Amino acid sequence: MYSLLRPLLFALNPEKAHQVGLSGLETAYRLGLRPLLAHQPKPLKTKAFGIEFPNPVGLAAGLDKNAEHIDALGALGFGFLEVGTVTPRPQPGNPLPRMFRLAHSEAIINRMGFNNHGVDALVRNVEKASYKGVLGINIGKNKDTSSQNAATDYLFCLQRVYTLADYITVNISSPNTQGLRDLQQEDALRRLVMRLRDAQESLAARHAQRKPLLIKLAPDLVDEEIDSIAKVLTEAQIDGVIATNTTIDRSQVEGQRHATEEGGLSGRPLYGHSTYVLRRLRAHLPKEIPIIGVGGVMSGAEAAGKIAAGASLVQLYTGLIYRGPGLVAEAVNAIRRRREAPSSTG
Repeated sequence: MYSLLRPLLFALNPEKAHQVGLSGLETAYRLGLRPLLAHQPKPLKTKAFGIEFPNPVGLAAGLDKNAEHIDALGALGFGFLEVGTVTPRPQPGNPLPRMFRLAHSEAIINRMGFNNHGVDALVRNVEKASYKGVLGINIGKNKDTSSQNAATDYLFCLQRVYTLADYITVNISSPNTQGLRDLQQEDALRRLVMRLRDAQESLAARHAQRKPLLIKLAPDLVDEEIDSIAKVLTEAQIDGVIATNTTIDRSQVEGQRHATEEGGLSGRPLYGHSTYVLRRLRAHLPKEIPIIGVGGVMSGAEAAGKIAAGASLVQLYTGLIYRGPGLVAEAVNAIRRRREAPSSTG
């Protein structure tokens, strides 16, 4: 069905297509047309962060920033959903246009800028949803909050979403909020993560339930930065890592229309670098810290490739735009085949 709809969506500008696509998905779900949307994969139970996931393929943050479409998205066969990024206060994001297709490379550049309705609106939407699956909530800082005061925003959001999320992701890696990636520097990261870990343990005691805390990292890191980040996260005993966000590198799309637009590049060109970062993180993190692999997963083979590189789970976003909901089951089944394959070592 998506192969018929895609040309219509691609005739619209990318942000409008995003809105129309989600509205159409919502309508189809409410009309009971789920079987037309996606084939449901057989369960492939996967445990990570102390959570049992029905399958290891999830929706990445950014598609449903305000948690307005959880029930409809949950019907597509995902093993988990991640909503957000959400900030303490509503903000409009960056000026239009701020999303661009590079169809030749199956890529997207966006500079959305954490446009969202604020954490209180997201909380209301989650509370009224009937979705019972695994839900991650991705939190960020407001644009006008300085990097020095960023912890205040993250702590505010953490406290607001704590009881509603199965896990919480701290986004310090979007290239579209000025100064945000500075929080990945070793000293700044250590200060932020330790404050969040203290708050996490306090909230766990207060609510008698401990929710995993994950850090989402950028792909634009040199080896020394990856290694120092792994050291900090190991010392802090963080629960998990998401590798990676979008890239500011344009070497894979030079000369294409829109290639010089500012923002983060996602899709097929991101796969190699994001998977390299994933692999190096896996080598420098203890096995007790699972990694979610995301970035450039456009096929089942690439989903299985993330697992081979050391991920416990994978996430999709741009692949859905180019391939449609059928990619979910394809990715699950590719990972299943990898698990069931006899060891090459005999």
